[in-house]
Amino acid sequence: MRRLLLALALCGFAAPVPALAQNTSRELQESRRRLEEIKAERERLARQQERLQGQVHDVADELDNLERQRASTNRIVDEIERQIGGLTDQLSRSSAELVLAQDNLAERRAVLERRLVDIYKRGTLYTFQVLLAAESFGDLLSRYKYLYLTSRQDRALVGDVERLRNRVAQQRTDMVRVKEQLDLSRSDREQELARVNQLKDQRARRLASLQRSARGNERRLVELERDAARLNDLLATLERTRREDAARAAARRADPAAAPAAPERATITTASLGRLEWPVDGRIVFQFGRQTLPSGSVIRHNGIGIAAPAGTAVRAVEGGSVALVERISTYGLSVIVAHGDGYYSLYMQLASASVRKGDTVAKSQVVGTVGGQNSDYGPHLQFQIRGENEVALDPAEWLRRR
Repeated sequence: MRRLLLALALCGFAAPVPALAQNTSRELQESRRRLEEIKAERERLARQQERLQGQVHDVADELDNLERQRASTNRIVDEIERQIGGLTDQLSRSSAELVLAQDNLAERRAVLERRLVDIYKRGTLYTFQVLLAAESFGDLLSRYKYLYLTSRQDRALVGDVERLRNRVAQQRTDMVRVKEQLDLSRSDREQELARVNQLKDQRARRLASLQRSARGNERRLVELERDAARLNDLLATLERTRREDAARAAARRADPAAAPAAPERATITTASLGRLEWPVDGRIVFQFGRQTLPSGSVIRHNGIGIAAPAGTAVRAVEGGSVALVERISTYGLSVIVAHGDGYYSLYMQLASASVRKGDTVAKSQVVGTVGGQNSDYGPHLQFQIRGENEVALDPAEWLRRR
């Protein structure tokens, strides 16, 4: 009896199975928190990149932004690698614990099966037989204690088997979940590695594009400087001719024998500031003065650009005489109207001209139509005002406020 009681006690004792690690360890939780922070930083950089592309900016800012996005993505890959390592360790630990739990479950089931066989063989009256066979009251108490401990051990054995079975099922579920997380992390890693290469290629393409653009802008700036010099020479020639004509007219007026001639009357003076009519309605696409291009080059505009649909009528801002109708390289077809006292209004990037050199035009008379479809700004009119000594004046100060 004592040997049986000892055997049941030993069989009923089960070493605790190591618990499966929590869904996410503290290290994994910290890694995921850092991962979210890095992704938020990268999203902020991506939005900043979109804003940069929509405005004039220093190209170094754009390239630096792309490099910072790539660095952030590399950090994301590092965090994902760290998570994959943690999940792999957790999966290995879970697999070992599952094997141990399955072994324990098999052992406990074997013990339970043997107990059930013993109970079946002894029959339903075994308990009464044990108690009735007692030879003394002390022997009865010992037998009762034996039966009580045996019953409790049997219940504990059944409970152990049930708990081990549930634990094995839970561990299998946890392993499936960890494997899914591991597969997802590996997929995320591949996507992030692809994004690193994409950002690297994007930066290389952008840099190559900027280098090509810089070379193109250099050629364009050379052309613009050449055409600006040519335009100044044309205006200087026109002004020199005007002054010579004015001098001859003054000499004729001084000669008593000559027929009287009306003195030249200027249609644009300093009193015209802020009062001239707009040559065409539209938004300003570039302002007077210096402008920094996305490539970093600096260009100077001697006038303003006014966007308008191609073919829109262009009107003279004041009366005067047509001094020139000519195609001037990068300025395109141009009409220059002289207003006296060295003032000229220039209408450029025209699709067509409706006046000829020497014509007299009135205020708001049509002098041509808007062109410039193939320019960087699309269809627009480039409008300039020149004062004494061919000095470029800001047209925005001379045109009527709107």
